[in-house]
Amino acid sequence: MVGTSFLTRFADCQAVLASSDFLVPDLEWCERELPEWREHPAADFFYTSMLGSNGARHERLRRLVAAAFTPRRVAGLRATVEKISAELLDGFADALAGGGTADFQDLVGYPLPVAVVGELIGVPRGDQAQFRALGQGASRLLEPVRTVEDWARADRAVAALREYFAGLLRERRVSPADDLASALLLMRDTDQGRLSERELVDTLILVFVAGFETATGMLGLTVFALLTHPDQAALVREDPGLAPAAVEESLRWDAPVLMTERIAARPVEVGGVAIPAGGSVTTVLGAANRDPARHPEPDAFTVRRPDVRVLSFSAGAHYCLGAALARVEGAVLIGQLLSRFPGLGQAGQPVRRASIGLRSFDVLPLARAG
Repeated sequence: MVGTSFLTRFADCQAVLASSDFLVPDLEWCERELPEWREHPAADFFYTSMLGSNGARHERLRRLVAAAFTPRRVAGLRATVEKISAELLDGFADALAGGGTADFQDLVGYPLPVAVVGELIGVPRGDQAQFRALGQGASRLLEPVRTVEDWARADRAVAALREYFAGLLRERRVSPADDLASALLLMRDTDQGRLSERELVDTLILVFVAGFETATGMLGLTVFALLTHPDQAALVREDPGLAPAAVEESLRWDAPVLMTERIAARPVEVGGVAIPAGGSVTTVLGAANRDPARHPEPDAFTVRRPDVRVLSFSAGAHYCLGAALARVEGAVLIGQLLSRFPGLGQAGQPVRRASIGLRSFDVLPLARAG
């Protein structure tokens, strides 16, 4: 990435992400650095969304969505996560029957997060299969350097997602339900809300895509980490209470989001380096999580590591609202998977996604040993 300072120490990355001296790239940044942004529906979506906004606008959008991710709401979704996980693992077991091989990502890693966030937002199960390709297309916006094809894929995905969620909102106006889509409609004309139609649609897109893209990566990475460290998998199998710790260690050891950019709002110094106003810094989350000053023996994967703290869900004003839900999904799934499939192992070469900014498996083939 040209014109950016890369930060790899945990303390420096955490300080930047938590500091009001740094902003996410937004529309003002677009006008300066991406003058052709209006040609791209994906840029219009990304840099006006909660993820690409700062200050009062970001606070307003975040406050509205935060109601969907309260500790009480997340706790209430745990039973849903357990039910969906069990159903998906039933299908996974069928695929493994008779010595077969099954792609974990295709059968579990993708459909679990999309079903959970679909339940939260109000996307019917029958509509969810189409979102894998659309989510991967929209996620090209998270690449630090975007090619012409990246923009084309992202533009197509955003156009399709906007059409879908506009239709979902039309349905919810006629038939409200107990979901985020209906809740946002109720708030749109209140003093608290004041959401435009485009803001409603784009907020649902962001929550939906962000709710399963990184969680899908996290699930596959956690399963891979445990299966390639069978002694650690055995510890979790013997003590299912270690499942949340295993997820946290996986988030540290192999983060689903490798890096994120910030722009200096004013001249500032980071790690002894002067950053001018408007200067770009890239926090390399994958490196920060393995900073030996924060986590001794950082390359070791151990589920009993004490005092794990990760930046995998960012920090500060843009800390991921869905982090708690993703952790629940991971812990529930890992507990069920290791209990039901004690002889599980790799069955071929996994295929990682072609991405600089995201870590995920496109294919993770598994089979029962023996």
